[in-house]
Amino acid sequence: MNGIMGTLASVGTDAGLLAPAWAGTRAAAEVTDEAWLQAMLDVEVALARAQFEVGLTPATALTSIISQAHADRLDLVALAHAARGAANPVVAFVAAFTEVVAAKDPAAAEYVHRGSTSQDILDSAAMLIARRVLTLIAADLERTATALATLADTHRHTVLAARTLAQHAVPTTLGLKAATWLQLVMDALTRVRAVAGALPAQLGGAAGTLAAYGEYAALDGGEGEAPEPGESGESGASGESAAGGVELLAPFAKALGLAEPTLPWHTVRTPIAELGAVLQLVTGALGKFALDVQTLSRTEIGELSEPAAAGRGASSAMPQKRNPALATLIVSAARQVPAYALVLAQCLLAEDERPAGAWHAEWQPLREALRLAGGAAHTAVELAEGLIVHPERMLANLHLTGGAIVTERLAVVLAPLLGKAQAKKLLSTASAESATTGRPLTEILVESPELAAAGLTPTHLSNLLDPTRYTGAAEALIDRALRAYEKRSS
Repeated sequence: MNGIMGTLASVGTDAGLLAPAWAGTRAAAEVTDEAWLQAMLDVEVALARAQFEVGLTPATALTSIISQAHADRLDLVALAHAARGAANPVVAFVAAFTEVVAAKDPAAAEYVHRGSTSQDILDSAAMLIARRVLTLIAADLERTATALATLADTHRHTVLAARTLAQHAVPTTLGLKAATWLQLVMDALTRVRAVAGALPAQLGGAAGTLAAYGEYAALDGGEGEAPEPGESGESGASGESAAGGVELLAPFAKALGLAEPTLPWHTVRTPIAELGAVLQLVTGALGKFALDVQTLSRTEIGELSEPAAAGRGASSAMPQKRNPALATLIVSAARQVPAYALVLAQCLLAEDERPAGAWHAEWQPLREALRLAGGAAHTAVELAEGLIVHPERMLANLHLTGGAIVTERLAVVLAPLLGKAQAKKLLSTASAESATTGRPLTEILVESPELAAAGLTPTHLSNLLDPTRYTGAAEALIDRALRAYEKRSS
């Protein structure tokens, strides 16, 4: 016992102490070492099921393999240490699992991992893990999208300053801003659904030829036994010979709930690279939303704030602080995932029929990208559903420049009266004077002889410079975004 405890203490626990972006989220629970180990066991079971389906594994062996495929029957820490010997965890895992099965049924142990290779097991396990996490991400994106659609509709007339290059540009509405966030989230959701539905099982044998499976078929004569009711969950053996091993692909993929691959993809790493790309899209889309919330929650802006919760946003030194913690977690994830996605994309360069190092480099970056994206999606739900809007601050900020935010509109009106160049020069000079002296722009323009000659009265000028009356097609654009959302959601 002391030796075991000493080993565990020396290894430590990855509970997310330095990773609050995913710590404690549902996605994090799906990518633990225990989850990966169980996924590898699930793949071994699926392989035995598929081989039973084509007559290569007896029902009694299948039943024994299923009964022992539980992660808590294996020493996870010992397997992790042993993985260094073969540069991957599957070699030691197969040996350990075979021992566990043999302890129950020595004859069944001969059918564990029969004809397979390490990459088949770990790649298929990775697809299982990815599908589980993408399912969680999709559900969270759906909730976030619903909240943003509601925000867009509710605040279609809530006017605030649009900002370009960090400066006031022209007025917009919070509804249109939320519609932009909504489109990003829906784009990400569409890609997540597509990728999740196409994740392939991996089965190829030593070098992608399925040769060993065919050899076992020839050795066994393609004979199988029917299982006892309830033992395997299958209707019975097909009795067909698995000539060449190709017949295993469909039942193996079906047993895992994954897509059937056209070919083994040991060195066709599109599924992994695509996972990196879609996880980067998820965090990027949510990161844009979170970054806008961060900006608009600045003390001097104060147009939005996050939902309050005990201890959230607290500072260890400044009692008055309420930091935008939810947005910070999302932005943190969005800044990390692209680096992991880059590693996954680089692993497309896989030499020969099995690469040395490229495949091995994928595992940890994939796990990190999955749990960061899962954490970001989980956090975005709470942020979107609880976002607090401060319309009075938006209105106050609109008037900070004394009407200068609407000079674009006035330039359009004055162009046919004064000429485009002259109108722009007049308004630029007046805006600069307003910014320097603090005098309202309307007051300066009223004194302009050019505008008086053009027949613009103070009342007319005041109306033209009212920022709440210059939001263009914002409402129509919101309607377009909401119709697209409803269509994509149905």
